[in-house]
Amino acid sequence: MEDIDAIAALQDPVRRRLYEYVVARGREVGRNEAAEATGVARTLAAHHLDRLTEAGLLESGSRRLTGRSGPGAGRPAKVYTRARAERAVSLPARDYRTAAELLAEAAEQAGLDAELTTAARRRGEALRGPEGPCTSLDQAMEVLATRGYEPHLESGEGSPGTEGTKNAAEEGTPVVRMRNCPFHAVAERFPPLVCGMNLALLEGLLGADGALRARMDARPGECCVVVESSKNKSR
Repeated sequence: MEDIDAIAALQDPVRRRLYEYVVARGREVGRNEAAEATGVARTLAAHHLDRLTEAGLLESGSRRLTGRSGPGAGRPAKVYTRARAERAVSLPARDYRTAAELLAEAAEQAGLDAELTTAARRRGEALRGPEGPCTSLDQAMEVLATRGYEPHLESGEGSPGTEGTKNAAEEGTPVVRMRNCPFHAVAERFPPLVCGMNLALLEGLLGADGALRARMDARPGECCVVVESSKNKSR
């Protein structure tokens, strides 16, 4: 019942707002920032952030937020990020993850990559329904958000974690990245198979043969797919 207790911690509206803020940042967040962003007192924010850490929903650490070191740099501040552990509740108990891993293992051993991507693209089109292809990155973000991908727009200017990576975002061209992969657990065990499936699913879901395209551009801790304007095909 551990997961139930952890998820129950989000029942408090202030606590949930703080959790959602930290998750949406995709980086370490200090108490002052979280309090100001959610409109609560710092002491109250600190209390709820620590409760979320105790529940296993956030992880905490400490660092100097001034960016300086040595004398006069100030004391380290407590910071928070989303916990890496997954939380899920199913009543009665279900084990879809084991089933997914067994199916992925069988597909990989049988060399069914092409069949899987075809099925994934078809499923994406079915999920999109009668709607036409997404025509803008904003529209794509709305669709991706409903599927749990946690999309965010990067313009390439000051984007975190892009050092040493050559891509359109670094050159100032906006791309949609996703902080969450809904297939994370299975993708960790079968990355080529599941990431290829995910790409095909998003191609079908977004209709990425028009104004937008989805492509692989893996980055640690995020979905391996990004979405951009199809004008960047030549890059």
